Amino acid sequence: MKTKLTKNLESTLYQYCKEQGSYVVEEVSMPDDKGIVDTLSYQQLRDGQIEWRCYELKVTKSDFHSKAKLSFIGNYNYFVLPQELFEEVKDEIPNHIGVLMYRPFDEKAMEASPQTLVAPGFLTVAKKAQFQELQVDEKQLTSHFVASLFREVDKAKKVEKGLQLYSEDRLFKELKKRQKAGYDVYNPDHNLYDRFIEELQADAVTALQDELDARNAEYQELKLQLQKLKEPNLEDKI
Repeated sequence: MKTKLTKNLESTLYQYCKEQGSYVVEEVSMPDDKGIVDTLSYQQLRDGQIEWRCYELKVTKSDFHSKAKLSFIGNYNYFVLPQELFEEVKDEIPNHIGVLMYRPFDEKAMEASPQTLVAPGFLTVAKKAQFQELQVDEKQLTSHFVASLFREVDKAKKVEKGLQLYSEDRLFKELKKRQKAGYDVYNPDHNLYDRFIEELQADAVTALQDELDARNAEYQELKLQLQKLKEPNLEDKI
């Protein structure tokens, strides 16, 4: 599971890459068994050349020293680190690897800001990355990049469509899985199933009331028309 700090680094880096004019996607598997890069960006330069940048996000010293493979195969490669961690490990970072240092916005400043901030913090270049030739075949890397973009688009579409994608049988099985978490005899006010039934009944009552009001309005209209028909015509009286 990603920590809140990791998610903050991730969302801040995403906005940073967008501002640089790059296409960006997270968690991209590399060709030739080169591991999985946390974030990969693709940018087309004015001369038509493509520039690839790889970013590895680390939030703790143990995370930094993890044996997980670092996928620094891009033209420019960076660690993305909180300021405190950077101070602890800066002497261990290879010369050709750059560092983007993360600092969060002050919560009070965020609340006072006249504009909605699109990221929880900001990044500064604490160490420049040195250029290197791409370490994998570019066509294969492009294919992996596109596949990861499709994964994110597919995920977003599923979220947008919500439960429409699942059959009733699948939904029922999912509810059964959550039975223990969803029903607590000691906290009846927080039970998932009771809340669901209450909301369902409330929706049904509201729908029935709306239908009753509509039918009552139709009845009153018909009653008024019938009354007009029964009244003697004014010309007949004359």
